[in-house]
Amino acid sequence: MAAPAQTLFDKIWDSHVVRRFEDGRDMVHVDRHMLYEITSMEAFRALATAARRVRNPGLSAATVDHMVATRPGRDEATFAPGREFIRALRANAKDAGIRLFDLGDADHGITHVIAHELAIVLPGLITVCGDSHTCTLGALGAVAFGIGTSDVEHVLSTQTLVLSKPATMRLTINGYLSPHASGKDLVLAILGQIGADGATGHAVEFRGAAVDALPIEERLTLCNMAIEFGARIALVAPDQKVFDYLRGRRFAPKGARWTQALIAWRALHSDPAARFDREVRIDAGTIEPMVTWGTSPEDAIPISGRVPDPGSFAIPEIRAAKRHALEYMGLVPGTPIEGVPVQTVFIGSCTNGRLGDLRAAARVAQGRAVAAGVRAIIAPGSAAVRRQAEAEGLAEVFRAAGFEWHEAGCSLCCAVGGELVPSGSRCATTSNRNFEGRQGSGARSHLVSPATAAAAAVRGRLTDWRRLED
Repeated sequence: MAAPAQTLFDKIWDSHVVRRFEDGRDMVHVDRHMLYEITSMEAFRALATAARRVRNPGLSAATVDHMVATRPGRDEATFAPGREFIRALRANAKDAGIRLFDLGDADHGITHVIAHELAIVLPGLITVCGDSHTCTLGALGAVAFGIGTSDVEHVLSTQTLVLSKPATMRLTINGYLSPHASGKDLVLAILGQIGADGATGHAVEFRGAAVDALPIEERLTLCNMAIEFGARIALVAPDQKVFDYLRGRRFAPKGARWTQALIAWRALHSDPAARFDREVRIDAGTIEPMVTWGTSPEDAIPISGRVPDPGSFAIPEIRAAKRHALEYMGLVPGTPIEGVPVQTVFIGSCTNGRLGDLRAAARVAQGRAVAAGVRAIIAPGSAAVRRQAEAEGLAEVFRAAGFEWHEAGCSLCCAVGGELVPSGSRCATTSNRNFEGRQGSGARSHLVSPATAAAAAVRGRLTDWRRLED
Protein backbone atom coordinates (compact mmCIF):
# COMPACT_ATOMS: atom_id res chain seq x y z
CA MET A 1 0.00 0.00 0.00
CA ALA A 2 1.38 3.41 -1.02
CA ALA A 3 2.27 5.88 1.68
CA PRO A 4 -0.20 8.77 2.03
CA ALA A 5 0.70 11.97 0.19
CA GLN A 6 2.39 14.55 2.40
CA THR A 7 3.13 18.25 2.30
CA LEU A 8 6.72 19.43 2.62
CA PHE A 9 5.93 20.67 6.12
CA ASP A 10 4.47 17.29 7.14
CA LYS A 11 7.55 15.47 5.88
CA ILE A 12 9.93 17.59 7.92
CA TRP A 13 7.78 17.78 11.06
CA ASP A 14 6.91 14.08 11.17
CA SER A 15 10.53 13.05 10.69
CA HIS A 16 11.44 15.05 13.82
CA VAL A 17 8.75 13.76 16.19
CA VAL A 18 10.34 12.16 19.25
CA ARG A 19 7.08 11.45 21.04
CA ARG A 20 3.36 12.03 20.55
CA PHE A 21 1.22 12.95 23.54
CA GLU A 22 -2.42 12.08 24.20
CA ASP A 23 -3.37 15.77 24.23
CA GLY A 24 -2.37 16.00 20.57
CA ARG A 25 0.95 17.75 21.04
CA ASP A 26 4.24 16.48 19.64
CA MET A 27 7.73 16.52 21.06
CA VAL A 28 10.06 17.40 18.18
CA HIS A 29 13.83 17.39 17.96
CA VAL A 30 15.43 20.76 17.23
CA ASP A 31 18.37 20.62 14.80
CA ARG A 32 19.58 24.21 15.08
CA HIS A 33 19.06 26.83 17.77
CA MET A 34 20.02 30.45 17.09
CA LEU A 35 20.59 32.74 20.07
CA TYR A 36 20.99 36.49 20.44
CA GLU A 37 21.62 38.75 23.37
CA ILE A 38 18.12 39.78 24.50
CA THR A 39 16.00 36.63 24.81
CA SER A 40 18.94 34.39 25.70
CA MET A 41 19.93 36.20 28.91
CA GLU A 42 16.84 35.21 30.90
CA ALA A 43 16.94 31.68 29.47
CA PHE A 44 20.52 31.11 30.63
CA ARG A 45 19.65 32.60 34.01
CA ALA A 46 16.73 30.17 34.41
CA LEU A 47 18.97 27.31 33.33
CA ALA A 48 21.49 28.18 36.03
CA THR A 49 18.78 28.51 38.68
CA ALA A 50 17.57 25.00 37.83
CA ALA A 51 21.17 23.68 37.84
CA ARG A 52 20.82 22.43 34.26
CA ARG A 53 23.44 22.42 31.54
CA VAL A 54 23.14 22.94 27.80
CA ARG A 55 22.41 19.52 26.34
CA ASN A 56 24.00 19.87 22.89
CA PRO A 57 25.99 23.11 22.49
CA GLY A 58 27.17 22.11 19.02
CA LEU A 59 23.63 22.55 17.68
CA SER A 60 23.38 26.16 18.86
CA ALA A 61 25.00 29.33 17.54
CA ALA A 62 24.87 32.86 18.93
CA THR A 63 25.37 36.41 17.79
CA VAL A 64 24.82 39.94 19.10
CA ASP A 65 22.62 42.00 16.82
CA HIS A 66 19.80 43.82 18.59
CA MET A 67 21.30 45.92 21.37
CA VAL A 68 24.41 46.98 19.51
CA ALA A 69 25.27 50.29 17.92
CA THR A 70 25.87 50.17 14.17
CA ARG A 71 27.75 53.45 13.83
CA PRO A 72 31.23 53.00 12.32
CA GLY A 73 33.88 52.12 14.89
CA ARG A 74 31.31 50.84 17.40
CA ASP A 75 32.12 48.47 20.23
CA GLU A 76 30.14 46.91 23.08
CA ALA A 77 30.17 50.20 25.01
CA THR A 78 28.96 52.48 22.21
CA PHE A 79 25.36 51.70 23.11
CA ALA A 80 25.69 51.54 26.89
CA PRO A 81 22.35 49.80 27.66
CA GLY A 82 23.43 46.84 25.52
CA ARG A 83 26.76 46.19 27.24
CA GLU A 84 25.29 44.01 30.02
CA PHE A 85 23.43 41.85 27.48
CA ILE A 86 26.47 41.44 25.25
CA ARG A 87 28.76 40.50 28.13
CA ALA A 88 26.18 38.05 29.49
CA LEU A 89 25.84 36.26 26.15
CA ARG A 90 29.60 36.18 25.75
CA ALA A 91 30.05 34.58 29.18
CA ASN A 92 27.14 32.16 28.78
CA ALA A 93 28.26 31.02 25.34
CA LYS A 94 31.80 30.44 26.56
CA ASP A 95 30.63 28.52 29.62
CA ALA A 96 28.29 26.32 27.54
CA GLY A 97 30.65 25.82 24.62
CA ILE A 98 28.33 27.54 22.12
CA ARG A 99 29.86 29.19 19.08
CA LEU A 100 29.48 32.99 19.29
CA PHE A 101 29.80 35.37 16.36
CA ASP A 102 30.79 38.40 18.41
CA LEU A 103 31.34 42.03 17.47
CA GLY A 104 34.45 42.19 15.33
CA ASP A 105 34.11 38.58 14.16
CA ALA A 106 34.44 38.21 10.38
CA ASP A 107 31.13 36.31 10.35
CA HIS A 108 29.21 38.56 12.73
CA GLY A 109 25.77 39.73 11.69
CA ILE A 110 22.03 39.67 12.22
CA THR A 111 20.83 36.24 13.37
CA HIS A 112 18.54 35.55 10.39
CA VAL A 113 21.22 36.66 7.94
CA ILE A 114 24.27 34.74 9.14
CA ALA A 115 22.21 31.57 9.70
CA HIS A 116 21.74 31.13 5.95
CA GLU A 117 24.89 32.95 4.88
CA LEU A 118 27.06 30.45 6.76
CA ALA A 119 24.79 27.46 6.02
CA ILE A 120 24.15 26.93 9.71
CA VAL A 121 20.57 26.19 8.64
CA LEU A 122 20.05 23.61 5.89
CA PRO A 123 17.05 22.12 4.05
CA GLY A 124 14.95 19.71 6.07
CA LEU A 125 16.07 20.94 9.48
CA ILE A 126 13.94 22.29 12.32
CA THR A 127 15.42 25.60 13.45
CA VAL A 128 14.27 27.89 16.26
CA CYS A 129 15.27 31.23 17.77
CA GLY A 130 13.78 33.58 20.33
CA ASP A 131 12.71 35.96 17.56
CA SER A 132 9.54 35.82 15.47
CA HIS A 133 11.33 36.47 12.17
CA THR A 134 13.12 33.13 12.33
CA CYS A 135 10.58 32.09 9.67
CA THR A 136 12.96 33.83 7.23
CA LEU A 137 15.04 30.65 7.06
CA GLY A 138 12.19 28.60 5.62
CA ALA A 139 13.33 29.94 2.24
CA LEU A 140 15.98 27.20 2.33
CA GLY A 141 13.38 24.49 2.82
CA ALA A 142 13.71 24.32 6.61
CA VAL A 143 10.98 24.48 9.25
CA ALA A 144 12.04 27.60 11.12
CA PHE A 145 10.07 29.56 13.71
CA GLY A 146 10.33 31.91 16.66
CA ILE A 147 9.94 30.82 20.29
CA GLY A 148 9.55 32.48 23.69
CA THR A 149 12.14 32.75 26.45
CA SER A 150 10.88 29.70 28.36
CA ASP A 151 11.11 27.67 25.15
CA VAL A 152 14.66 28.93 24.60
CA GLU A 153 15.53 27.47 28.00
CA HIS A 154 13.75 24.21 27.11
CA VAL A 155 15.69 23.82 23.86
CA LEU A 156 18.99 24.57 25.58
CA SER A 157 18.38 21.90 28.21
CA THR A 158 16.65 19.19 26.13
CA GLN A 159 17.20 19.98 22.41
CA THR A 160 13.45 19.45 21.98
CA LEU A 161 10.17 21.35 22.05
CA VAL A 162 6.62 20.20 22.84
CA LEU A 163 4.21 21.82 20.42
CA SER A 164 0.87 21.49 18.69
CA LYS A 165 1.35 20.79 15.01
CA PRO A 166 0.00 23.73 13.00
CA ALA A 167 -2.41 23.51 10.10
CA THR A 168 -1.04 23.89 6.57
CA MET A 169 -1.67 26.51 3.91
CA ARG A 170 -0.45 26.65 0.32
CA LEU A 171 0.01 30.14 -1.08
CA THR A 172 0.37 29.87 -4.84
CA ILE A 173 1.75 32.93 -6.60
CA ASN A 174 0.92 32.74 -10.29
CA GLY A 175 2.47 34.75 -13.08
CA TYR A 176 5.71 36.70 -12.83
CA LEU A 177 6.78 39.91 -11.14
CA SER A 178 7.65 42.85 -13.37
CA PRO A 179 11.32 43.91 -13.41
CA HIS A 180 10.35 46.81 -11.12
CA ALA A 181 8.76 44.68 -8.38
CA SER A 182 10.80 42.81 -5.77
CA GLY A 183 10.20 40.12 -3.19
CA LYS A 184 9.45 42.91 -0.70
CA ASP A 185 6.78 44.35 -2.99
CA LEU A 186 5.34 40.87 -3.42
CA VAL A 187 4.98 40.18 0.29
CA LEU A 188 3.51 43.65 0.92
CA ALA A 189 0.99 42.99 -1.85
CA ILE A 190 0.09 39.67 -0.21
CA LEU A 191 -0.40 41.45 3.11
CA GLY A 192 -2.60 44.03 1.44
CA GLN A 193 -4.80 41.27 0.03
CA ILE A 194 -5.10 38.71 2.84
CA GLY A 195 -4.48 40.93 5.87
CA ALA A 196 -2.44 40.61 9.04
CA ASP A 197 -4.38 37.50 10.14
CA GLY A 198 -4.62 35.85 6.75
CA ALA A 199 -2.56 32.80 7.72
CA THR A 200 -2.89 32.74 11.51
CA GLY A 201 -2.13 29.32 12.96
CA HIS A 202 -0.72 27.91 9.72
CA ALA A 203 2.54 26.69 8.27
CA VAL A 204 2.59 28.33 4.84
CA GLU A 205 4.27 26.92 1.77
CA PHE A 206 4.95 29.42 -1.01
CA ARG A 207 4.88 27.97 -4.50
CA GLY A 208 4.23 29.04 -8.07
CA ALA A 209 6.11 30.45 -11.03
CA ALA A 210 6.78 33.78 -9.34
CA VAL A 211 8.36 32.07 -6.33
CA ASP A 212 10.49 29.80 -8.50
CA ALA A 213 11.79 32.86 -10.35
CA LEU A 214 12.81 34.74 -7.21
CA PRO A 215 16.50 34.84 -6.24
CA ILE A 216 17.21 33.17 -2.89
CA GLU A 217 17.66 36.52 -1.14
CA GLU A 218 14.17 37.62 -2.20
CA ARG A 219 12.68 34.30 -1.12
CA LEU A 220 14.23 35.02 2.27
CA THR A 221 12.44 38.39 2.30
CA LEU A 222 9.17 36.68 1.36
CA CYS A 223 9.45 34.17 4.21
CA ASN A 224 10.70 36.83 6.63
CA MET A 225 7.41 38.72 6.50
CA ALA A 226 5.09 35.70 6.56
CA ILE A 227 4.85 36.23 10.32
CA GLU A 228 3.23 39.59 9.52
CA PHE A 229 0.19 37.83 8.04
CA GLY A 230 0.01 35.39 10.92
CA ALA A 231 2.08 32.45 9.68
CA ARG A 232 4.48 31.19 12.32
CA ILE A 233 6.25 29.02 9.75
CA ALA A 234 6.91 29.70 6.05
CA LEU A 235 8.60 27.41 3.55
CA VAL A 236 9.77 27.25 -0.03
CA ALA A 237 10.66 23.80 -1.36
CA PRO A 238 14.43 23.66 -1.93
CA ASP A 239 15.51 23.58 -5.58
CA GLN A 240 18.72 23.89 -7.58
CA LYS A 241 18.95 27.59 -6.68
CA VAL A 242 19.06 26.66 -2.99
CA PHE A 243 21.64 23.93 -3.57
CA ASP A 244 23.86 26.29 -5.58
CA TYR A 245 23.48 28.95 -2.90
CA LEU A 246 24.56 26.60 -0.09
CA ARG A 247 27.40 24.85 -1.90
CA GLY A 248 30.80 25.69 -0.39
CA ARG A 249 29.49 27.80 2.48
CA ARG A 250 31.25 27.53 5.81
CA PHE A 251 29.04 24.95 7.54
CA ALA A 252 27.57 23.26 4.47
CA PRO A 253 28.32 19.53 4.06
CA LYS A 254 31.50 18.77 2.10
CA GLY A 255 32.61 15.93 -0.17
CA ALA A 256 30.62 12.71 0.10
CA ARG A 257 28.38 14.27 2.77
CA TRP A 258 27.35 16.93 0.26
CA THR A 259 26.37 14.28 -2.28
CA GLN A 260 24.34 12.42 0.34
CA ALA A 261 22.69 15.65 1.47
CA LEU A 262 21.60 16.48 -2.08
CA ILE A 263 19.88 13.12 -2.40
CA ALA A 264 17.88 13.82 0.77
CA TRP A 265 17.17 17.46 -0.10
CA ARG A 266 15.77 16.62 -3.55
CA ALA A 267 13.00 14.65 -1.84
CA LEU A 268 11.93 17.73 0.11
CA HIS A 269 8.82 18.83 -1.73
CA SER A 270 5.09 18.43 -1.31
CA ASP A 271 3.71 15.34 -3.00
CA PRO A 272 1.46 16.17 -5.99
CA ALA A 273 -1.59 14.72 -4.21
CA ALA A 274 -0.83 16.36 -0.85
CA ARG A 275 -3.76 18.23 0.66
CA PHE A 276 -3.48 21.53 2.50
CA ASP A 277 -5.91 22.85 5.07
CA ARG A 278 -6.14 26.13 3.15
CA GLU A 279 -5.38 27.25 -0.40
CA VAL A 280 -4.76 30.87 -1.42
CA ARG A 281 -3.77 32.18 -4.84
CA ILE A 282 -2.15 35.49 -5.71
CA ASP A 283 -1.46 37.01 -9.15
CA ALA A 284 2.04 38.50 -9.32
CA GLY A 285 1.68 40.05 -12.76
CA THR A 286 0.02 43.30 -11.68
CA ILE A 287 2.17 44.03 -8.62
CA GLU A 288 4.03 47.35 -8.69
CA PRO A 289 6.29 49.01 -6.08
CA MET A 290 4.40 48.96 -2.78
CA VAL A 291 4.34 51.19 0.31
CA THR A 292 2.48 51.10 3.62
CA TRP A 293 0.36 54.01 4.80
CA GLY A 294 -0.73 52.92 8.31
CA THR A 295 0.56 51.16 11.41
CA SER A 296 0.23 47.53 10.29
CA PRO A 297 2.08 45.81 7.44
CA GLU A 298 -1.35 44.97 5.98
CA ASP A 299 -1.84 48.70 5.29
CA ALA A 300 -0.09 48.33 1.93
CA ILE A 301 -0.95 50.01 -1.36
CA PRO A 302 0.81 50.54 -4.70
CA ILE A 303 3.01 53.62 -4.94
CA SER A 304 0.48 54.93 -7.48
CA GLY A 305 -2.34 54.61 -4.93
CA ARG A 306 -4.05 56.95 -2.49
CA VAL A 307 -4.47 56.80 1.27
CA PRO A 308 -7.76 54.94 1.85
CA ASP A 309 -10.76 56.29 3.71
CA PRO A 310 -11.30 54.42 7.01
CA GLY A 311 -15.01 54.63 6.26
CA SER A 312 -14.48 52.16 3.41
CA PHE A 313 -13.82 49.34 5.90
CA ALA A 314 -16.99 47.40 6.71
CA ILE A 315 -16.21 46.24 10.27
CA PRO A 316 -16.59 49.01 12.92
CA GLU A 317 -13.54 47.88 14.93
CA ILE A 318 -11.37 47.96 11.82
CA ARG A 319 -12.75 51.37 10.82
CA ALA A 320 -11.79 52.73 14.23
CA ALA A 321 -8.32 51.16 14.07
CA LYS A 322 -7.63 52.57 10.60
CA ARG A 323 -8.88 56.00 11.64
CA HIS A 324 -6.47 55.93 14.59
CA ALA A 325 -3.66 54.77 12.29
CA LEU A 326 -4.18 57.75 9.99
CA GLU A 327 -4.17 60.13 12.94
CA TYR A 328 -0.90 58.63 14.17
CA MET A 329 0.63 58.76 10.69
CA GLY A 330 -0.55 62.31 10.07
CA LEU A 331 -2.21 61.42 6.76
CA VAL A 332 -5.52 62.43 5.17
CA PRO A 333 -7.76 60.01 3.22
CA GLY A 334 -7.43 60.44 -0.53
CA THR A 335 -3.86 61.76 -0.39
CA PRO A 336 -1.61 60.30 -3.12
CA ILE A 337 0.99 58.22 -1.27
CA GLU A 338 3.63 59.22 -3.79
CA GLY A 339 4.93 62.61 -2.78
CA VAL A 340 4.53 62.23 0.99
CA PRO A 341 7.70 63.80 2.49
CA VAL A 342 10.18 61.71 4.51
CA GLN A 343 12.92 62.84 6.86
CA THR A 344 14.66 59.49 7.45
CA VAL A 345 15.47 56.52 5.23
CA PHE A 346 16.66 53.14 6.53
CA ILE A 347 18.00 50.33 4.35
CA GLY A 348 18.89 47.17 6.24
CA SER A 349 17.42 44.59 8.69
CA CYS A 350 16.88 40.82 8.41
CA THR A 351 14.27 41.66 5.77
CA ASN A 352 16.38 43.68 3.33
CA GLY A 353 19.97 43.90 4.56
CA ARG A 354 21.47 41.41 2.12
CA LEU A 355 23.86 42.07 -0.76
CA GLY A 356 21.15 41.96 -3.42
CA ASP A 357 19.17 44.55 -1.48
CA LEU A 358 22.16 46.90 -1.34
CA ARG A 359 22.82 46.42 -5.05
CA ALA A 360 19.21 47.38 -5.82
CA ALA A 361 19.46 50.51 -3.67
CA ALA A 362 22.85 51.47 -5.11
CA ARG A 363 21.48 51.35 -8.67
CA VAL A 364 19.00 54.06 -7.69
CA ALA A 365 21.49 56.09 -5.62
CA GLN A 366 24.26 56.01 -8.25
CA GLY A 367 25.15 59.54 -9.35
CA ARG A 368 22.49 61.14 -7.14
CA ALA A 369 22.51 62.89 -3.77
CA VAL A 370 20.42 62.46 -0.64
CA ALA A 371 17.87 65.27 -0.46
CA ALA A 372 18.43 68.15 1.94
CA GLY A 373 16.97 67.48 5.37
CA VAL A 374 16.97 63.69 4.96
CA ARG A 375 19.05 61.34 7.07
CA ALA A 376 19.72 58.11 5.15
CA ILE A 377 21.26 55.06 6.85
CA ILE A 378 22.57 51.84 5.34
CA ALA A 379 23.15 49.00 7.86
CA PRO A 380 24.29 45.78 6.13
CA GLY A 381 22.88 42.54 7.48
CA SER A 382 26.28 41.05 8.21
CA ALA A 383 29.99 41.80 8.24
CA ALA A 384 30.34 39.64 5.13
CA VAL A 385 27.69 41.66 3.28
CA ARG A 386 29.47 44.86 4.33
CA ARG A 387 32.85 43.61 3.06
CA GLN A 388 31.43 42.46 -0.26
CA ALA A 389 29.52 45.71 -0.74
CA GLU A 390 32.73 47.63 -0.14
CA ALA A 391 34.63 45.37 -2.55
CA GLU A 392 32.01 45.98 -5.26
CA GLY A 393 32.08 49.75 -4.75
CA LEU A 394 28.54 49.93 -3.41
CA ALA A 395 29.65 51.57 -0.17
CA GLU A 396 31.38 54.32 -2.13
CA VAL A 397 28.22 54.90 -4.16
CA PHE A 398 26.26 55.35 -0.93
CA ARG A 399 28.86 57.56 0.73
CA ALA A 400 29.16 59.76 -2.36
CA ALA A 401 25.39 60.21 -2.38
CA GLY A 402 25.32 61.19 1.31
CA PHE A 403 24.14 57.97 2.94
CA GLU A 404 25.59 56.92 6.29
CA TRP A 405 27.46 53.61 5.91
CA HIS A 406 27.05 51.62 9.12
CA GLU A 407 28.21 48.33 10.65
CA ALA A 408 26.01 45.21 10.74
CA GLY A 409 23.12 45.03 13.21
CA CYS A 410 19.38 45.49 13.61
CA SER A 411 19.74 49.28 13.95
CA LEU A 412 16.67 51.34 13.01
CA CYS A 413 14.51 48.29 12.29
CA CYS A 414 13.41 48.23 15.92
CA ALA A 415 14.93 51.39 17.40
CA VAL A 416 17.74 49.66 19.26
CA GLY A 417 21.44 50.34 19.40
CA GLY A 418 20.90 54.06 19.86
CA GLU A 419 19.31 54.83 16.48
CA LEU A 420 15.85 56.44 16.57
CA VAL A 421 13.48 58.19 14.20
CA PRO A 422 12.46 61.45 15.95
CA SER A 423 8.86 61.74 17.13
CA GLY A 424 6.61 63.00 14.36
CA SER A 425 9.21 62.30 11.67
CA ARG A 426 8.53 60.03 8.75
CA CYS A 427 10.80 57.14 7.72
CA ALA A 428 10.90 55.08 4.53
CA THR A 429 12.23 51.77 5.81
CA THR A 430 13.07 48.38 4.34
CA SER A 431 12.37 46.64 7.66
CA ASN A 432 9.36 44.43 8.44
CA ARG A 433 7.13 46.30 10.88
CA ASN A 434 5.55 49.75 10.92
CA PHE A 435 3.87 49.49 14.34
CA GLU A 436 3.43 52.60 16.46
CA GLY A 437 6.74 53.42 18.11
CA ARG A 438 8.60 50.63 16.30
CA GLN A 439 11.34 53.01 15.13
CA GLY A 440 11.04 55.38 18.07
CA SER A 441 8.30 57.01 20.09
CA GLY A 442 6.00 58.86 17.69
CA ALA A 443 7.96 57.71 14.63
CA ARG A 444 5.95 57.26 11.41
CA SER A 445 7.19 54.30 9.36
CA HIS A 446 6.49 53.40 5.73
CA LEU A 447 7.59 49.90 4.67
CA VAL A 448 9.14 49.82 1.19
CA SER A 449 11.64 47.92 -0.94
CA PRO A 450 15.35 48.90 -1.09
CA ALA A 451 14.91 50.59 -4.48
CA THR A 452 11.91 52.60 -3.28
CA ALA A 453 13.79 53.55 -0.08
CA ALA A 454 16.76 54.83 -2.09
CA ALA A 455 14.41 56.84 -4.32
CA ALA A 456 12.80 58.38 -1.22
CA ALA A 457 16.24 59.35 0.06
CA VAL A 458 17.28 61.21 -3.08
CA ARG A 459 13.87 62.82 -3.67
CA GLY A 460 13.01 63.56 -0.02
CA ARG A 461 9.57 62.02 -0.47
CA LEU A 462 7.94 58.69 -1.25
CA THR A 463 8.69 58.18 -4.92
CA ASP A 464 8.02 55.65 -7.63
CA TRP A 465 11.62 54.71 -8.40
CA ARG A 466 10.64 53.90 -11.98
CA ARG A 467 10.45 57.65 -12.55
CA LEU A 468 14.14 57.95 -11.78
CA GLU A 469 14.90 55.32 -14.40
CA ASP A 470 12.91 57.27 -16.98
